[in-house]
Amino acid sequence: MANNPGAKKAIRKIEARTEVNRNRRSRVRTFLRKFEEAVTGGDQAAAKTAFNDAQSEVMRAVSKGVIHKNTGSRKVSRLAARLKKMAAA
Repeated sequence: MANNPGAKKAIRKIEARTEVNRNRRSRVRTFLRKFEEAVTGGDQAAAKTAFNDAQSEVMRAVSKGVIHKNTGSRKVSRLAARLKKMAAA
């Protein structure tokens, strides 16, 4: 258990950071879900817009350190592949 002022402050900072990161991760998942819905709906224009929004949000999470750079790149790459596959069909 935290026993000195520095350790107690670190616990407070970690809790605050955890809350911010939880919100950012939730935001990313929301945009990914919106892209999924647009793709399954078959609306190509909506899927393109949702892709741009999702890509932006994923890369923002990467820049904030919520997710790793390679993870973000992988997610965006897979989204782009699904959008391309949808356009080809």
